Parts: sequence; C-alpha cells; structure tokens
Amino acid sequence: MADLDDIYNQRIFELAAAIPHSDRLEHPDASARAHSKLCGSTVEIDLKLDGDRISGFGQSVKACLLGQASAAIVGREIVGTQVSELRAVAAAMRDMLKAGGPRPQGRWADLGLLEPVKDYPHRHASTLLIFDAIERALDDVNAGASPRAAAGA
Repeated sequence: MADLDDIYNQRIFELAAAIPHSDRLEHPDASARAHSKLCGSTVEIDLKLDGDRISGFGQSVKACLLGQASAAIVGREIVGTQVSELRAVAAAMRDMLKAGGPRPQGRWADLGLLEPVKDYPHRHASTLLIFDAIERALDDVNAGASPRAAAGA
C-alpha cells in the first residue's frame, strides 16, 4: 500500500497551486458540474469545441489537493485535444485507479503521479471529478443539451 507521503508529495502540491484555465468561459458550447458527496469536492467546467477538438476550457475547482492536482494536469493539456483522446485518458485514469492499470502516457504522463491513490478508494472520486465533469459536458453536447442544461442550471 502506498504511503501518504507518496500521495501528498511536493509535485502534487506544486500542481494544485497552479491550476490553469481557472476562469469560466462566457459562451461555452457545454458546461457541467461534478460533485463528490464523500469529500464535498466540486468541479465545474466549460468547453468550447471545434469539431472533435476541445478549443477552449474553463474550470472552477473547489476540491481537495488530489482533485486540484488532477484538474491542473487536465487544464494544462486539454486545449487542442481530440474528444476521443480525452475520453481515452479518462478511461486510463479510471483503470489505473480502480483496476491497477498502466499510467497514462505521453503528454498526460503527469497523471501517473496520482497512481498511489489506487490504494485509497475513498479518494478515487475526488481525483476523477475533472473527468466526470468533462465527460458529462461532452455527453450533453452529443445529446443536444444546452450549456445551461448541462450545468444543471
């Protein structure tokens, strides 16, 4: 089992302190919110899409350190990402945490810093909130929902 020092290391603190795209978008194509009842963390996101690419991103993160770190990494890499790639990264994160799968690779490799969280199932939800919110927004776009409806407004 991972030690808490493996989870709450200096790099995780650095990431959490510098969350990019922390302003919400004025006219998003989609918005969504994800909330963890277990820890009270909440992530709200806005997306702009250009075809199958994410062209704009904004987020409001009120989460624990792990949720903040995850949102920081995603925020750093998401703009310009194809929707299919983002969904694959989200699936890889869930597999890494819940089934001991491999760490994400390439430009998403920093998400592997969160691998020790796999030993703490009560921390999975907060670590995955950013992906839950983004996928909810993407699902709402596919279903034809308006941004206000996607945000739960």
